[in-house]
Amino acid sequence: MSRFGGNQGILRVEDQRLLTGQGRFTDDLSLPNQCWMAFVRSPHAHARLNAIDVDAARQAAGVLAVYTGADLSADGIGHLVYPPIFKQPDGSPMSAPPRQALAVGTVRYVGHAVAAVVAETREAALDAAEAVLVDYENLPAVIDLKAAIASGSPAVWPEAKNNVAAEQRFGDAGIVDKAFAAAAHVAAIDIVNNRLVVNALEPRAVLADFDAGSGRYTLHMGTQNPTAVRQMLAEAVLKVPLEQVRVIVRDIGGGFGMKSHLYPEDAVVAYAAGKLKRPVKWRADRSEEFLAATQARDHLTHAELALDADGKILALRVDTLANVGAVLAPSSAVVPLMLGPKVVTGVYHVPAVDIRTRAVLTNTGTVAPYRGAGRPEAIYLIERLMDAAAVESGIDRVALRRRNLIVSTAMPYTNALGEKYDTGKFEHFLDRALQRADWNGFAARKAQSQARGLLRGLGLSMYIEWTGAMQFTEKVEYHISGNGHVTVFSATQAMGQGLETTYTQLAADRLGIAPDRISVVQGDTDKVQGFGSMGSRSLFAGGSAVMIGAEKVIERGRTLAGEALEAAEADLAYEDGRFTIVGTDKAIDLFEIAARQNGGLLVVEHTNTVPGSSWPNGCHICEVEIDPETGRTEIVRYTTMDDVGIAVHPQIVRGQVQGGIAQGVGQALFEHAIFDRDSGQLVTGSFMDYGMPRADDFPSIDNDFDQSVPCATNPLGSKGVGESGTVGATPTVMSAVLDALRPLGVRHIDMPATPAAVWQAIEAARTAQVRG
Repeated sequence: MSRFGGNQGILRVEDQRLLTGQGRFTDDLSLPNQCWMAFVRSPHAHARLNAIDVDAARQAAGVLAVYTGADLSADGIGHLVYPPIFKQPDGSPMSAPPRQALAVGTVRYVGHAVAAVVAETREAALDAAEAVLVDYENLPAVIDLKAAIASGSPAVWPEAKNNVAAEQRFGDAGIVDKAFAAAAHVAAIDIVNNRLVVNALEPRAVLADFDAGSGRYTLHMGTQNPTAVRQMLAEAVLKVPLEQVRVIVRDIGGGFGMKSHLYPEDAVVAYAAGKLKRPVKWRADRSEEFLAATQARDHLTHAELALDADGKILALRVDTLANVGAVLAPSSAVVPLMLGPKVVTGVYHVPAVDIRTRAVLTNTGTVAPYRGAGRPEAIYLIERLMDAAAVESGIDRVALRRRNLIVSTAMPYTNALGEKYDTGKFEHFLDRALQRADWNGFAARKAQSQARGLLRGLGLSMYIEWTGAMQFTEKVEYHISGNGHVTVFSATQAMGQGLETTYTQLAADRLGIAPDRISVVQGDTDKVQGFGSMGSRSLFAGGSAVMIGAEKVIERGRTLAGEALEAAEADLAYEDGRFTIVGTDKAIDLFEIAARQNGGLLVVEHTNTVPGSSWPNGCHICEVEIDPETGRTEIVRYTTMDDVGIAVHPQIVRGQVQGGIAQGVGQALFEHAIFDRDSGQLVTGSFMDYGMPRADDFPSIDNDFDQSVPCATNPLGSKGVGESGTVGATPTVMSAVLDALRPLGVRHIDMPATPAAVWQAIEAARTAQVRG
């Protein structure tokens, strides 16, 4: 990274294509003889399917076929599977309804697909879908988390007792109980992590083709993990050999975890292509995405923090109900039961924990990973607790954090959950953030706001982020062509995070070759196979493979150059794509070497494994102004100081952090997926009712990073930053909101802190003061 790393980076290679309308998204693609699919979806949260009458739909103009779950079952189509790696509270295996491509027998949430119509045009398919008649027998439904686990509640799935699909516990309850008994201060909170709709800019789409001669399926789609999608579709759903399925990904308009797995719609489209022997396409409209794409968060948590008289943390106790919906995606239970707890102690030394998390089934759509995947929920929890503990103990919130921070000399540090932080200088980043945000000057800014009739609040949070998705191996393949071009193949997946640029830069820098002579190939299971991109793993796992792979190219090239120049390898120097015999002008170009190989191509493969996760961390500080008459909150200052390790491309790092902040602010102030508790209808089913942040909701974000703490688990020294902004933002904004409201007597408010919610909290506090 000597040429481009540190404080600079190459021009983004994706931008010319994407900004000039040359991007190739799934919906841009059409194939000859293509037809379209539309879905019939349940209007009920829980109902028995007594009958499905498709006769009128089959006779409609342009209709080619209508399929039901019974049709798919008769053809041996399997359901989408999840890893049953957890247990129910009584020790029996975790259990949840099968995630069928089309519902069979019972629908379990509004939007559950019960039939699919294929027609010559999309319009014809949509029209015919309305002619499908379904005889539903309503069944009792449960929507609310607390109601779901109550005795006697309707069962989403009889084998999941009290609707708990699985439970996970960490720590030692006995040790924690003793710590609380001896505590001088106990802070307790009940918080909501509100449910979110994952609104990627590009709705899902899939185009499936079937080659009758070879029996091979090809899916064109936007997915973060083509290899896993291919495997589940082949092995679990279609039940065909793996080599009979190919997945091709072009550009993706945002993934965020929502596009990390196979969906029922993908399976039905592939099935139909095989039945009809022609390409079949489906594209979700936005209202379908609100109902049928996976959603996120949705936790209820009671938590307590025990501290001694000096404010040192003694123990943490957490009990969380995590809504996973009615049917599970592969990571639905993994996110709350495994990923969130990894960071629940944050950057603090917490000697003992008792963590209980239950994955609860409700008659709502599937909950699955979304940017941060468990870690935003966990950091929100511990940072809200730290603010509450500061109020409870009377200790300044900065001082309280400072005295509980894990010290840098303790690194590598293993937290109470058994997770090993390789590096960290948390107090250093706290100090830098406080200085950059002018923490000490806040009183003057608050007075200025008060003069204008506004409440001003100052919020702070510290975060740590676990990255890697527990997948640390990546393969890279270099093709050096005799015509002067380098192609890098990687199974990580670009979806807006700048991987093409970053990988091009890494390869160009190490090989000493101009970036415009390098291409990056991803997203084709015939060419690359691996874990894909999630958990902020792409750079430190995939990028490390790219860098070490380039070194392997040089090693192989050196051997071949020695043969060509009749020189010892030790006598060869490599610089800017050229091998030279030291002390002479006798040399050979890397591309000349490639031209001498069979087919004029030098191929070098490398599989690289990094030893563990990266742990990005940092401090966020936010200031808000609140109009007490309307409840409107405005973010007026936002400052971050992030530990990203070594920033390969600083501009991309800043963009990733800022994008994450935007999504975290969305949860804090705007977004909330609300279901009617009786009917299970999604009340916030469109942008008319579901708030999203806009550019004018943000000030210019002052986000900086410090590269003084390289990651020790990869050769780049980099830490994954794709989700860090989201992890840090929600507690910071809510800390600022509560700081502004606390002088009025407001002690608690849940996300999202909408104008209505803030105004109601202010009025309730005023009423309580009058009555008091």
